[in-house]
This record gives sequence, structure tokens and C-alpha cells, in this order.
Amino acid sequence: MLRSMYSAVSGLKAHQARMDVIGNNIANVNTVGYKASRMTFKEIFSQTIKGASAPQGNGGGTNPQQIGLGVAIASIDTLFTRGGAQRTDNPTDLSIDGNGFFIVSNGGANLYTRAGNFSFDSQGDLVTPDGYKVLGWMSTDGKTVNTDTGNLVPISLKNWSSINPATTTQLEIGGNLNASTAINGTISYNILVYDSQGGSHIATLTFTRTDASTWNWSVSSSDPAISSVTGSGTLTFGADGKIAPNTTATGTLTFNMNTTVTNASIGPVSLDLSRITMFSTETDLRELSKNGNEAGSLESINIDKYGVVSGIYSNGRRQIIGQIAIADFQNPMGLEKIGNTMFINTVNSGDPMIGTAGTATRGAINPGTLEMSNVDLANEFADMIVTERGFQANAKVITTSDEILQDLVNMKR
Repeated sequence: MLRSMYSAVSGLKAHQARMDVIGNNIANVNTVGYKASRMTFKEIFSQTIKGASAPQGNGGGTNPQQIGLGVAIASIDTLFTRGGAQRTDNPTDLSIDGNGFFIVSNGGANLYTRAGNFSFDSQGDLVTPDGYKVLGWMSTDGKTVNTDTGNLVPISLKNWSSINPATTTQLEIGGNLNASTAINGTISYNILVYDSQGGSHIATLTFTRTDASTWNWSVSSSDPAISSVTGSGTLTFGADGKIAPNTTATGTLTFNMNTTVTNASIGPVSLDLSRITMFSTETDLRELSKNGNEAGSLESINIDKYGVVSGIYSNGRRQIIGQIAIADFQNPMGLEKIGNTMFINTVNSGDPMIGTAGTATRGAINPGTLEMSNVDLANEFADMIVTERGFQANAKVITTSDEILQDLVNMKR
């Protein structure tokens, strides 16, 4: 049989495989996070008809004479160029601006994906459309996340649907006391504190100027739930209008509650007045910081560019819930596709380098956006035409070889 026929058959198979790759790319042109594939060819091997010879005497050397025996698939590569970003403004839609993959799991091995179309399920877990849980680290105190541990857990709202009430124990007041205030003049400022049940109460700080550089302060309250409140002190200012060095600008507020009205308690409250000034401008006192809060329920979540998941509650409080983990690989093209726009690592991809978004080689997260497919239709259609012509040419070689064989058979007649 003719070698050309078998070479052409290998060409048909190879070009059909390339058409399959192109067809799959086009089918996924609108798939979130899809990464296009590219197929390349290689020559199988060649049959040597005559080997090369070295120059001898007056004769020159000759080159080898070889006939190729077909084509095969050299590679089917996954192209990890970034797809375009589609803005959705959905807080759980995420895309990665740069390298990296989201880490998901259904209880087995960790899987990796660029598709960030996530949502919270009925159990409060952040999941993919197929129910795979998004992994990261959870906060234990609502303030920080320990990302140094290698133990990844599902990002979940299970224990963060509400925030318990907390009494006020710390309060910092800043601003300015007008230096033009007359001696024995007073300035009042209302403060709001929370009791242990989340109830809010009003107390009044009264500042009385006693001389050019000194103010006395005291606290009082007309709140019916408060039987009495004690606390007093002195603020001494230097010539620069700031609290004088080596003087005390702190105190403690002690609240005694009216037990016929409430069984809750307040504080005691540590009061910090060290950032108050005395300049010749209008009095402007303001609350700089305070703890304590009423009970609240989770109203919305926010995810920042580092993957930090925060909860916003009905009482105005904000807590850090967790942080989404990102994995990068030394050789992303070595990852193996397993469907659902997910990958698993292989011996050629290297182990995942897990960390937070926006650090090392890992890209930052764009919340409210989705990464679309990176398929370029113009290139795919051009490749389709070239592949179709290649298939037709190989088919023509087969029919031509068949005609040659037919001519050989007819020579017997």
C-alpha cells in the first residue's frame, strides 16, 4: 500500500482532533472563566531510504533521503490569557486581576477555577453553581484573619448571621475646647453608651474652665435607667493648646443602673480625652472611637481586593468574617481540566502556592465582576478555515492515492 495514503489518514485524524478543539472553544465562547485550548502538530517519524555519506576523494558528500510517515498531535495547550471582565455589581461575583485560581472543594481533593460566579447557599456557605465550597480562612474574633495556617476551610456565614449586644467599655473623645471661653464657663457634650443588653443610654460630659490652662470635667445623666454615674478629672493644656506633658487626660465612668427599669449593666467605661485641644476656634467635640453595640443582624457582605469577606450589620457594625484563598502554580499550563471550568494540579503543574490575593505572584480580586471566556472568535474562525482546508487536502491525497492504486490494478488487464 502507498505510504501517502497512511500519512493522509494520520492527517485526517489530526485535523479532525484540531477541529474538535476549535469546536469546543467556540462552544464555550460565553462560559465564565473558560480558558481556550490550542492544538499543535508534529511529524511522526521518517523512513530513511538512503543515509547520508561523507565526502570521499574527489566525490562530495550526500544528504540523507527520507520520506515522512505522517502527522500526530504535538500538544493541546490551555491558554491562560485573561478574559475580559464583565461588571455585574453582584458582591459575590469575583474575578482575579492577574495570576491565580480560586480554591474549591466538595469534601475531596482541592480543585482550582477562574470562574468566580459564587453565591451563598441555604447553609451560609459560599459555593460555586455546582455546589463546590469556596475555601479560605475564617476569622475568630471579627477583627483579623490568621492566614498563616495551611488549613483551608469553607467560607461560611453560619456563625456570623447576627452580632450579640456588647456594653461600652472604651470611649475616646477628641476635638477642641474654645480657648475664648470665660473662666467658670461650661461646655456640655452628650455621649451615647450601650448596656450589656444592647440598650443605648445618654450621659453628659460637662467641661468647666477653672483658669487659663485648666478645665475640670464631670459626668451626669438624666436617663431613667441610670441611677447615678460618677467620673471626673482635670485637663491641663500647655501653651501650644495641647494636653500638657506628664498630665492625666483619662478617667473612668462608673454607671449604677436603676434595677427597677433594667437588669443590664454598663461598663465601667475607660474615657480618653488626650486628643482634645484648646485653640481659639469654635468648640467642636466629637467621638473618635467607642466599643459596644446593640444587637444586629447581618444585612450585607462586602469582599475587598484582598479577598477579605466582611459583614455589615443592622446596628451599623462591621465585622471581618474570613478571607478567600488564592492559589498560583509554577506551570499553570500543566493543570488538568476536569470540567465545570475546574482544574486539578498534576506533577507538571507543581504544587499550589496558596496565599492571599494581591500578594507574591497572585493577582488582586475584582469584586462585582466576572472573568469571561478568553476565546477569540476571529482567531477560532481563521483556524477553522485552515483546519478545514488541511482536512480537505489530506482527503484529496487519499483519493489520489486510491486512483494510483486503481491504475496499478488496471495494468493487469
